[in-house]
Amino acid sequence: MGAPSAERVEQAPARASVQLARRRLADRDGALAWLFVSPAVVYILALVGLPFVLAIAFSLSDVTGGDPSFDWVGLQNFERIFADPVFWRSLRNTFVFTAVSMLLIVVFGKVLANVLIADFKGRWLVRFLVLLPWTTPVALSTITWLWMLDSVFSPIDWVLRTAGLIQTNMFWLGVPHLAMASVITVHVWRLVPLAAVIMMAGLLSIPKDVQEQALVDGAGYWRRMFEITIPLTAPVIAISALFGAIFTFTDMTVVYVLTRGGPTNETQVLASWAFFRGIEGSDIGQGAAIALFLFPLLLAAAIAILRAVRRMEIG
Repeated sequence: MGAPSAERVEQAPARASVQLARRRLADRDGALAWLFVSPAVVYILALVGLPFVLAIAFSLSDVTGGDPSFDWVGLQNFERIFADPVFWRSLRNTFVFTAVSMLLIVVFGKVLANVLIADFKGRWLVRFLVLLPWTTPVALSTITWLWMLDSVFSPIDWVLRTAGLIQTNMFWLGVPHLAMASVITVHVWRLVPLAAVIMMAGLLSIPKDVQEQALVDGAGYWRRMFEITIPLTAPVIAISALFGAIFTFTDMTVVYVLTRGGPTNETQVLASWAFFRGIEGSDIGQGAAIALFLFPLLLAAAIAILRAVRRMEIG
């Protein structure tokens, strides 16, 4: 073989320096962390940070759909919503809607997670059917429920009448307490699969030797549930509750499609009322002021849940 050419000899130090620089970059954890996180930071700033700043600006102005000019009005929009009884009703409904939905989502999600980890024939089909409500577009699935809860052609009412449980239609979306119950039911039906998948991951992470040791010691199902399963999966349950709170507190699709806040604003929530006042009512400033109330309330709930999770992990 001949001697290496002068050009290759000159390129060798340059290649070595490039490789050395790459190794140094790969060994710098701080630089790599910022490099990998930067797309998420840009995404959050563009799709969350900028709209949030605009919402604050709009809430302090008199911007409307017909007059987009920005005129400073201070806290006038907040004073108007504080004097609006529908706002306080929406705030109350939001807390009721979120609290009841979170409780049901956690309970049914835990039950469903236990079913999904069981070993039985056709488990893959059951898992597919369970995830179907979550993968279906929310507007499409809610429209289906709108037909099922129809005041005249409801198949649910037909089944109940055939079984002799009712004499006339229930008017699910026309009676205040039935309308709220219907909205909560549809929302829970949508989010239970997500909670079940999160809890299923927590259940599968429990060491098998712990369960086997409990069986050897003679612990029954309920004792294993409350002394082993729930304590070990409590952080995962709290995280699923956090996701449920976020999706419930900020959701307006189910309310909008099923009841549009009716009857007489009995199912109105903050998200839907902000939409109706800001977009459909063209009062963008007041709609932004109403929507801003979602942020501190949801932030407080998230901090409380995350602190609870941290205490569980430390304990």
